[in-house]
Amino acid sequence: MPPGQASDALIHQLHAKVFEYMKTSGNCAQTTFLTLQEGFNLEDGAVLKALTPFPGMGLRGETCGTVTGSLMAIGLVYGRGRDRLGDWSLFTACLRPARRFCREFEKVYGSTRCGDVVEKQFGKRFDLADPAQQDGLIERAWGWRPQIDVWVNNAGADVLTGEAAAWPFERKLETLWRVDVTATIRLGRSAGARMKTAGRGAILNLGWDGAQRGMAGPSGELFAAAKGAVMAFSRSLARSLAPEVRVNCLAPGWIQTAWGEAASEVWQQRVRRESLLSRWGTPQEVAAVARFLVSPAAAFITGQVVSVNGGFDSP
Repeated sequence: MPPGQASDALIHQLHAKVFEYMKTSGNCAQTTFLTLQEGFNLEDGAVLKALTPFPGMGLRGETCGTVTGSLMAIGLVYGRGRDRLGDWSLFTACLRPARRFCREFEKVYGSTRCGDVVEKQFGKRFDLADPAQQDGLIERAWGWRPQIDVWVNNAGADVLTGEAAAWPFERKLETLWRVDVTATIRLGRSAGARMKTAGRGAILNLGWDGAQRGMAGPSGELFAAAKGAVMAFSRSLARSLAPEVRVNCLAPGWIQTAWGEAASEVWQQRVRRESLLSRWGTPQEVAAVARFLVSPAAAFITGQVVSVNGGFDSP
């Protein structure tokens, strides 16, 4: 095969792997590194594991995970190991492709910072704790399309992982209330009013199955209050917007999010015990139900709170 065709074939193969791994992991740093690792026969599983938290850091505004993963791969090819730490010529040789990659990345995406890349690719980011930005999101959405048929209030504050895990109860409650509750209510009412005027639409909110039965402890109290409010609001909004607009609410159970992946063995056992299917649910399984509820296939479903929890087994 001629060199040009071989390069095109490799690029096509790498593209396919990127989509496959991103769909599975949702982690741009690990996806990029693993794709390059396999494409160029690099070996270092420990590095792949070490890249796990990088997209979360990127979303804070730091370097994009794709850049991080690529630079790690470049380092494995051109970098210096423990036995040559004093070899500055090797260090310089590694910087050249790294800098070249960053320049090319900036040409395409305008920046190597995660927030800038996300905004360029997907549009402006909005802080939904801020009412002015909530209004801005609505205006931006209807400026993008004259009619929006589906609106999903999926944004939620993470108060269980990272530095927020150490916040006092009151600060966690305030954050959850502003993002999960107030933003859902304001955005749902605003989007719903426009949809009702247009004569059609579907709104989906996110609750929590634990809010329906209660869960002991600070986290249970926090999320039961916030998500319970969202679920009650969803039922009332469905009545306000009928018959033109359908409104439903998903109530996921034990879903293996970032918190679930790091949960202790005690929690792992509890999940298996409380689910009739004896396992965690996945974000993809929740997304599948969400897609159904906003589709024409669910045209006769509104005002419902739909649990996606593997069948809760009451202790």
